[in-house]
Amino acid sequence: MKKQKSKRLTIFTLGLLSAIGPFSIDMYLPGFPEIAASLNTTIEHIALSLSSFFIGISAGQLIYGPLLDRFGRKLPLYIGLVVYFVTSIACVFVNHADTLIVARFFQALGSCAGMVSARALIRDIFPVNENARVFSLLMLVIAISPIIAPTFGGYISAHFGWHAIFISLSVISVVTILAVIFWLPPGRKANTSMSLMPRPIIKSYITVLKVPEFYTYALAGSLASSGLYSYVAGSPYVFMKIYHVTEKQYGWIFALISLGLLLASQLNTLLLRKFSSERITLVALTCQVTTGLTMIALTYSGWINLYLLIALIWIYLGTQGFIFPNASALTLSPFSTNAGTASALMGAFQLGFGALATVFVSMLNNHTALPMTGVMSLCASSSLVVLLAGSQIIKRKSPGKIIHAIRGPVFRKD
Repeated sequence: MKKQKSKRLTIFTLGLLSAIGPFSIDMYLPGFPEIAASLNTTIEHIALSLSSFFIGISAGQLIYGPLLDRFGRKLPLYIGLVVYFVTSIACVFVNHADTLIVARFFQALGSCAGMVSARALIRDIFPVNENARVFSLLMLVIAISPIIAPTFGGYISAHFGWHAIFISLSVISVVTILAVIFWLPPGRKANTSMSLMPRPIIKSYITVLKVPEFYTYALAGSLASSGLYSYVAGSPYVFMKIYHVTEKQYGWIFALISLGLLLASQLNTLLLRKFSSERITLVALTCQVTTGLTMIALTYSGWINLYLLIALIWIYLGTQGFIFPNASALTLSPFSTNAGTASALMGAFQLGFGALATVFVSMLNNHTALPMTGVMSLCASSSLVVLLAGSQIIKRKSPGKIIHAIRGPVFRKD
């Protein structure tokens, strides 16, 4: 009983670490108009603070990976959380939009310490055959964040002002630090033989990139998750401009679709009792590709309507609840001593491809839903191609490593 309680507290703490990034992104969005008015600028200018956050969280992951392997998991994590706390407080006192943009960049550098360390610690603490289940539980946190954070942020902004949003984020960071101190195991010890000079670090990343399991599942998972970023980038225009839903209705649509992602991630934990991660990933990706192609065909033909589009997106993003935890576990499964480096590189892939997807959706805007549905379909199709090709490479280089991912028995005995 005591062991189970300790395990639950560990997973809860990992969930807090994973939630810092999503909460930092979503929670202050409802406060954009008030922030812009307070700082005497436009909403478009304030939106650059979101861009700077994405840049910081993407670049920071590559920094923390080697640090987590060199100094152990907790020291870099503590430093990152302290940086996050200090910059959250700094955001409260900014009096110029450009200062907020810079502060948000450094806030992102602090927040990504939690994201990278959480993935690496899962690989350290839990047996490999439990990794996908734990990632599914973290997916629960990630899926709930877009539902809770904007609502929570809107309430705080309306009643206490936008400054209170960043005070709340600083409080969350303090709670997270305390949880890390008391509930989180240390994970893998420091590797003092590892150099932090540029050449060895680059060599370490190259070593990770050469592992077939890594580049297969990291690329496949990142391309699939880019479909989610495409939806986030394109859905406001599609729903509010093309289908003329109100902001409140859009919020409910966003919550409904996020709920599908949440339910799928929890169903994944049940499926893992009988089926391998490889098999689940393949079936989910096939379903995602089919849904994506259906969306773009119906959109191009003009046969789509609001409710059908919502239903198809619900299915499309629901499959991500199966793909993300399994692809993440499979990506990190070959690594032990350099799991931090692998985790950082995987995170950089996910955010990098996601950023590209949002750029394509914006560049291809033709006042229809085609750019969004087209990029979503392309992301899923590319992911499936990578998975199928990479699986064949893994089977050739590591016989027996893939447990009947493409054909043969679907049951896995761990």
